[in-house]
Amino acid sequence: MKYTTLPNTDIKVSKICLGSMTWGNQNTEDEGHLQLDYAIDQGVNFIDTAEMYPVPAAKETQGATSKVIGTWLKKTGNRDKVILASKIAGNGDYTAHIRTTGFSKQSIKDAVDNELKRLQTDYIDLFQLHWPERETNTFGVRDYKHNPNDKWEDNFKEVLESLDTVIKEGKIRHIGLSNEKAWGTMRYLEESRKNNLPKPVTIQNAYSLLNRVYEGDMAEVSMRENIGLLAYSPMAFGVLSGKYIKNTAGENSRLKLFPRFARYSSDQATKATQKYLELAEVNNMSLAQMSLAFVNQREFITSNIIGATNLEQLKENISSVNIDLNNDILNSINEIHNVIPNPAP
Repeated sequence: MKYTTLPNTDIKVSKICLGSMTWGNQNTEDEGHLQLDYAIDQGVNFIDTAEMYPVPAAKETQGATSKVIGTWLKKTGNRDKVILASKIAGNGDYTAHIRTTGFSKQSIKDAVDNELKRLQTDYIDLFQLHWPERETNTFGVRDYKHNPNDKWEDNFKEVLESLDTVIKEGKIRHIGLSNEKAWGTMRYLEESRKNNLPKPVTIQNAYSLLNRVYEGDMAEVSMRENIGLLAYSPMAFGVLSGKYIKNTAGENSRLKLFPRFARYSSDQATKATQKYLELAEVNNMSLAQMSLAFVNQREFITSNIIGATNLEQLKENISSVNIDLNNDILNSINEIHNVIPNPAP
């Protein structure tokens, strides 16, 4: 395994982070425990969850993923071996069953306290804001369109103050953002500097061969402000395994179970995937390995969040950390990207 550190901290994390959002829906508790056991044996020490998991978000299953992690921690006594990351859900119809009070002080307190119970621990290493409260272009929306009737009011300072309170209580160690844009990230940094409040150390955004939007303004923010990217969906909902093109996807695969998750399934994304598949096979590697190795090598990446529904997928995904793509392959990837740029933003 390769390791980095969470920016501005001394916390060592594995370059591969174990994502968990299928546990409690696509995967059973026992399967989640097996994945955790294998990942830890391979040197993975970074686990990511969220209060809204598993996906799709539903009242009946909300929090089940973190409970799987919690029972594993209790069974194994491995809390000191792992770095735990979780998230508070933002407002929206999708998560109204959790709360409708956004990132208020009470919301943050409740979210942390409830996650601690589910995780069966007394602290969370990295606590993230799952998506912005304001209206902006996230989750596959390509361009920002301003809504003058957006009821959100600037509360960056208040949110950081609430998080600071929880940090001082010892319940969380550091904070991060997720699905955030350059403007929002810089506003958090501005308030952090002006008011001596906690600084976000990471941002968890989508990043893959099919979605390199982060390389715009956000990559510069990462490098100049020392905020590491935790890349999610590096396999583009499994599309970059090639299994949907090859028609080898199992009945338990995400897009067969949940066809509405079509972010990475447009005609252009399929064309790009076909080209990447051909490039991988010419170079004697699987598309999954090439896709993940590409993400692993980006200079703004702190950790690459992989997810799997079975151990064979997990083994292949973790093994990508040992692959170094040479300049010829990277140049070929960029040639495809230049022809079909960001088909799945």
